Amino acid sequence: MGRQATDGEEVSVERTRSGGARVDNRRILVVEDSQEDAEAIERALTRTHPGITLEFTDRGEGVAERLAAADELPGMILLDLNMPGPSGHAVLRAIRARPELAGVTVVVFTSSTAPAEVDACYTAGADSYIYKPVNFALFRTVLKGAVDYWQTSKDPQD
Repeated sequence: MGRQATDGEEVSVERTRSGGARVDNRRILVVEDSQEDAEAIERALTRTHPGITLEFTDRGEGVAERLAAADELPGMILLDLNMPGPSGHAVLRAIRARPELAGVTVVVFTSSTAPAEVDACYTAGADSYIYKPVNFALFRTVLKGAVDYWQTSKDPQD
C-alpha cells in the first residue's frame, strides 16, 4: 500500500530539532492493526492528499527503533492505540523517549473516546488525538483536517 510523490511535486524535508535524520512532511506512517481501517485511511488520504506517501505497519513492535535508525523520517505518524503486542501508548512513549524523533508529529487516531485515554496520550507526548468516525465521509474529512493542519504547521514558508 502507499503512493509515492510524483515528479514535479514539491517535497518538504527538514532536519529534526536535534539535527538527526531528515523529516519528510509528505510521508505518513500509519500504525494500524485493522486491515479494514488501514484500507479506509489509504482510500481517504489518497483522495484528499494524492501527493502523500503512505507507509503501513500493523504492529507497534520496533517502530521507534526503526525510525531512530532511519535516514529519513515520516512527517507524521497516525497511531492506533489498541493493537496486539505493544499498545499505542507504549509506542508513543518509545517514540517520545528518543530526542532524535522529536520532529515527528504523532497523531493518535483511535476509536476510544475515554477522557482518561485522551489525557494519557497528551501526557505521553501525542501532538493530537482524533476519534475515528464510523461514517466514511466524516472519516475522510477528519483525516484531511489533521493532515492539512500538521502540514501547514510544519511548512517552513509560514
